[in-house]
Amino acid sequence: MTLSKDRTLPGVQTRATERLANLPWWGLVILLAAVFFVYSFATDQRYQEVIEKLIVGVRLTLTVTISAYAFAITLGLFTGMGQLSNNVIVRNAALLYVQVIRGVPIIVQIFYTAFVIVPAAIAAISLLGTRLAAGGWLPAENALATLTVRDVNFMTRGIIALAISYGGFSSEIFRAGIQSISTGQVEAAQALGLTRLQSLRLIILPQAIRRVLPPLGNDFIAMLKESSLVSVLGVNEVTHLGKKYAAASFRFPETYNTLAFLYLSMTLLLSMGVKAMERKLKIDSK
Repeated sequence: MTLSKDRTLPGVQTRATERLANLPWWGLVILLAAVFFVYSFATDQRYQEVIEKLIVGVRLTLTVTISAYAFAITLGLFTGMGQLSNNVIVRNAALLYVQVIRGVPIIVQIFYTAFVIVPAAIAAISLLGTRLAAGGWLPAENALATLTVRDVNFMTRGIIALAISYGGFSSEIFRAGIQSISTGQVEAAQALGLTRLQSLRLIILPQAIRRVLPPLGNDFIAMLKESSLVSVLGVNEVTHLGKKYAAASFRFPETYNTLAFLYLSMTLLLSMGVKAMERKLKIDSK
């Protein structure tokens, strides 16, 4: 009996070691860091001043992220379907857009959108308003003709830039989701007399959207972090406020510790939401 117990002991130890190795030790490190920062915010006046300065920028960061992502997924959906279009012009235009977005750094896209695309679009809109006024379609002093570049602030330009950038990434997600639907379902829809548009709207897209929700959620988290790049335009989101406060107060450790904690808190909460959504989708699909 003693020999049998001794033989089973290594197996028990191995399983215990595996369980210990599989524990989320990274979560313990983050928890300890969170306890440190919460304690600092509650007791250290320096951290309290920093959080008061930066918390205002969190709302602007969320506004930029949500607004840009709403436009990005709309743009991504249409360009994703455009990549699968039978129309040569539409398909190649969508593919060109995606390749350009994937080949240019996001910060360059932000500068290009803010200082090239938006001014060009404003000039075109102003010219259109002038032509319509000359033709008698609009009053001489209409909103289109009097629109100037200064009427579009840098926060709006940053939102447009992020939307254009992430629209390209979302396009690939939607394209993959649509192509993941079996051709048998498309053929069945055609056999029932549904048009291509009807089968896309009623059969393909509802299934594809369920499949792409988790990667779209991960893209939203990525955009939350990338929204810090609009600080190069002087937008007073949380990163820009942190940079200005650190430069003025010389409290670099406190400021950037707090900034990192704020971003980490937001991304972890969103990550937990995405994982919960993935579990819900798996349960519903069974």
